[in-house]
Amino acid sequence: MNLIETHAHIYSKKFDADRKEVILRSAENGVRKIYMPNIDLSSIDAMLRVEEDFPDICVPMMGLHPCDVDADFEKTLYVMEDWLNKRPFAAVGETGIDLYWDKTYFEQQQESLKIHIQWAKERALPVVLHCRESMKETIDLVKNINDDKLSGIFHCFSGTLEQAREIIDMGFYLGIGGTVTYRNSNIGEVLAAIGLEKVVLETDSPYLAPVPFRGKRNSPEYIPHIAGKIAEHTSLSVGEVADITTRNAMRIFNLSADEL
Repeated sequence: MNLIETHAHIYSKKFDADRKEVILRSAENGVRKIYMPNIDLSSIDAMLRVEEDFPDICVPMMGLHPCDVDADFEKTLYVMEDWLNKRPFAAVGETGIDLYWDKTYFEQQQESLKIHIQWAKERALPVVLHCRESMKETIDLVKNINDDKLSGIFHCFSGTLEQAREIIDMGFYLGIGGTVTYRNSNIGEVLAAIGLEKVVLETDSPYLAPVPFRGKRNSPEYIPHIAGKIAEHTSLSVGEVADITTRNAMRIFNLSADEL
């Protein structure tokens, strides 16, 4: 069974003590690729070191997390654009809008997202979108500047069925992680209604661990638990969930079968 982890901060300090063991266990559980979204300037070196240590598994992206957007965000983006110009990255991200913690820089977050989307268009890369407490705002912004050149993932999707359909109609995919296993989640019902043709798997490690690990450090090795819960909601086998979501991730990241 081949699985692809589309969103994990495996370079986080929370993995410093056992990163190699976690990645090896993930591979034993069928996880063939771990895509790493960047956070800010300070995370770049750590992310690229993990890529260097595990070049066949761990794949970096480049972007500025919306929670790290501030009044001087443009200076940060100049540095990140330089990185995008001098070496390959699998995607632009993570970027987006976060209205959960602080709305102070909402306007700057929107401007940052627009710049990230322009990067993605210019380089024919997918864009990975963070949309915590901002699903409508993120959808509206992307819809206003979307075209056939843009695709990507709405990471940690937590919206309604109608929003899921809007995202799919724009050519984007839904990133589904550990929250699908939570008792109060509506994501299972959404997936049962729309199917998996625009769904990919993720953990957002080290955050949002699935049941039965909720409250502990999340890990890419838990992707099979997420696939299992999705299988329950969609009346598919775990193998079918793996096949469909892996094919979707390969399409997003332009990954060939030989690279798995």
